[in-house]
Amino acid sequence: MNTVDKPLIIQEDPWLDPYVYEVRERFERYKRFRKEIEDAEGSLLNFARGHEYYGINFDTEKNGWYYREWAPNAHQLYLTGDFNGWDRTSHKLERNYRGDWEIFLPYEEYKNTFIHGSTLKVNIHAGNGSIDRIPAYIRKVIQDPATFDFSGQLWFPGPFEWTDSNFNPEANVQQPIIYECHVGMAQEFEGVGTYREFADNILPRIKEGGYNAIQLMAIMEHPYYGSFGYHVSNFFAPSSRFGNPEDLKYLVDKAHSMGITAIMDIVHSHAVKNLAEGLNEFDGSDSQYFHRGARGYHDGWDSKLFDYGKWEVKKFLLSNVRYWMEEFHFDGYRFDGVTSMLYFHHGNTSFDNYEKYFYNVDWDAVAYMQLANDVIHEFKKNSISIAEDVSGMPGLCRKPEEGGIGFDYRLAMGIPDYWIKTLKEKSDEDWDIYEMWGVLSNRRYKEKTIGYAESHDQALVGDKTLAFWLMDKEMYFQMSVTDTNLIVDRGIALHKMIRLFTISLGGEGYLNFIGNEFGHPEWVDFPREGNNWSHQYARRQWSLADNKELKYQYLLNWDRAMIDTIKANNILSAADAKQVNMDGANKVIAFVKNNLIFIFNFSTGNSIFGYKLQVPEKSTYRIILNSDRPEFGGFNRIDDSIDYTTDENQNINVYLTNRTALVLKKN
Repeated sequence: MNTVDKPLIIQEDPWLDPYVYEVRERFERYKRFRKEIEDAEGSLLNFARGHEYYGINFDTEKNGWYYREWAPNAHQLYLTGDFNGWDRTSHKLERNYRGDWEIFLPYEEYKNTFIHGSTLKVNIHAGNGSIDRIPAYIRKVIQDPATFDFSGQLWFPGPFEWTDSNFNPEANVQQPIIYECHVGMAQEFEGVGTYREFADNILPRIKEGGYNAIQLMAIMEHPYYGSFGYHVSNFFAPSSRFGNPEDLKYLVDKAHSMGITAIMDIVHSHAVKNLAEGLNEFDGSDSQYFHRGARGYHDGWDSKLFDYGKWEVKKFLLSNVRYWMEEFHFDGYRFDGVTSMLYFHHGNTSFDNYEKYFYNVDWDAVAYMQLANDVIHEFKKNSISIAEDVSGMPGLCRKPEEGGIGFDYRLAMGIPDYWIKTLKEKSDEDWDIYEMWGVLSNRRYKEKTIGYAESHDQALVGDKTLAFWLMDKEMYFQMSVTDTNLIVDRGIALHKMIRLFTISLGGEGYLNFIGNEFGHPEWVDFPREGNNWSHQYARRQWSLADNKELKYQYLLNWDRAMIDTIKANNILSAADAKQVNMDGANKVIAFVKNNLIFIFNFSTGNSIFGYKLQVPEKSTYRIILNSDRPEFGGFNRIDDSIDYTTDENQNINVYLTNRTALVLKKN
């Protein structure tokens, strides 16, 4: 095949040459699917308006409400709720010309009963019996505190007054510095926080920390709080345990007023298997929204798996993509579980050769993700899409016409795994700086990456945060500023170095999980039977970072200074870093990125006077960031006021103290 006939990602990566058919076919399949949609409904964005047809919508021409449902295998549907005294036979739906079930409720007849805040369900007669279900496209769900039963809720609050028309996320998207967070556990009290409390109390902290994006977890309604939002039941309903939809809009609007991009964690990789709350067996069959039989069930997650090849499933999910951006002004998404979506084995293999990327692939899921990325980027300029993928699928973050899938960024999931593995299995003396460089700088050509040292995965019970791996129980007893403790000193030093090494070298974006910037001392454990339904560990203790008598302030100070340095010098969007020094004996790494010199001394004890470094340009340099400063919990061994002038061989001589990171800039 002529080189110019090959997709661009294959032209740029000869190792992909044996898979030219698979890469070309995923583009051809995408084009076919998109053309089918455009031929049927005019445009992809028009196709992604299913929520305006299905569910409950007011028809201004007919002056009344339509309720419509796709349930092809159901025998009969009845609408029931407060409006009809929960009569399960009086309001019968009929099949329309499309085969969908529908009922029309005239405004004049129902204006006093079909009202804002009232609850309802749909009673479905099908092969699995007669069951009360929550409408698939419902936009608000509430739980009865006495019975714990979930119901749909009519929500007609009137228009929300947005103030974000001038918000432009372009710069944030080019250099995302993401604060991953969970609304419910964001407050310090033992309880569930709200959207408004997050907006008023936590957003100012995020802004002050220098982050330009939030990634909100667990927004889509989920029946079990402890699932961290991953067992979604109602895809168009924001979780009511944090407040009402207008409260979520208030949060996003306030974030935009602060210049902060709002990213939502979207879960289209699976769905809760519950019949009472979710989509499972909605029309009586096991294959309406999901694959039939074993293929439709994820053993590891105990959840249901979508059939992305079905027209109605694509409409449901693509409409969901549009809905959150349109209704709540989200700027984009972090797609959960992309590896599971990509492969029928859900990632339960080692991706140790290229063949693994193109074997056992769910090509319908690939096409769905291509279309989803089109919806995101066509609906909103300067939007962002991030893939949570551990496989390294080639082209994941390239455009479909280049042979890719269309995401903007992929999460560098191997980096936090590497740091945890290093801390668990190696003594400090055995850290390999060449391996460190390789892991942090190795990524696919022209595919942008979000680097991170740890995320919510490392914070949950069953794992440990970096701070916990580094300091463990000493964090409970030795964090006073007056305490002297070698374990804490080591932990604070390495915590700072790992974060700077990751943000400067690990990708074109950066992510931190809420509270980890100051070394939050405890894991995340949501209320459950095993802990007597306690919120003790489902909160964030901000008072620790605010307390000037404790050392947590040092890590917070460092995080803010580090991010300021990275942003001010456009490090994330700059060209790749270039090594200027690799010294295995002293565990010193130095590299240049966008005219800054980053120097790391990972040695346990070697503090070296007059360490010679050859730099790219003859000039005078000065330290602009120094992890050994006292406000960062360091020992003030280095004088930041010194100018470092190159000699005739373009060398500078620097005092490098052990477990210290420095950043130098030309005067």
